[in-house]
Amino acid sequence: MKYKFCPKCGGRLKIKKAAFPRFWCLDCEFVFYQNSKPTASALIIDGDKVLLGKRRINPSKGKWDIIGGFLEDGEHPEAGMKREVLEESGLRVRVIDRLDFIMDTYGAEKESTLNITYIVKIRSGKMKPGDDISELRWFSIGKYPKNIAFKNGKQMLRDLKRWYSKRNIYVRSFPHSPRIKKLRN
Repeated sequence: MKYKFCPKCGGRLKIKKAAFPRFWCLDCEFVFYQNSKPTASALIIDGDKVLLGKRRINPSKGKWDIIGGFLEDGEHPEAGMKREVLEESGLRVRVIDRLDFIMDTYGAEKESTLNITYIVKIRSGKMKPGDDISELRWFSIGKYPKNIAFKNGKQMLRDLKRWYSKRNIYVRSFPHSPRIKKLRN
């Protein structure tokens, strides 16, 4: 985003060159940091399947996406992820693992995003697409549709496949382990 005026005093902003360019106020010397926008996403798994939502809105309308969204100011990523999952799918989830931190961009202005990804299982609720989602569908892990929204979504699904294959080897080798029983529940 491009800003012309300081949010503190209304003075003119100038780009200060550095490793990461920043807006700097010529009058009050306030530094206006452009931070990546944090998001939290949930890879909702059930057995060897993952739940994806088809986007009802732009950007990437009509493409399959990971359930999640932007965090509110001061919101913990796990709480934000659970809120987004409930809003977009009608489901309450519990965290199994934290998978990724992925940088990407969003929208026509290519705003930087920091995407935090959780692997979750359904705790309760009735699956129903929310306002941003036109359809929810289960896909086999590793057999995803071609039209995945966003670079970070593609990365999350690749990493989920890798995460799942490591654990699935363990599941096949030690099916009665207490750790496996916990993972399956």
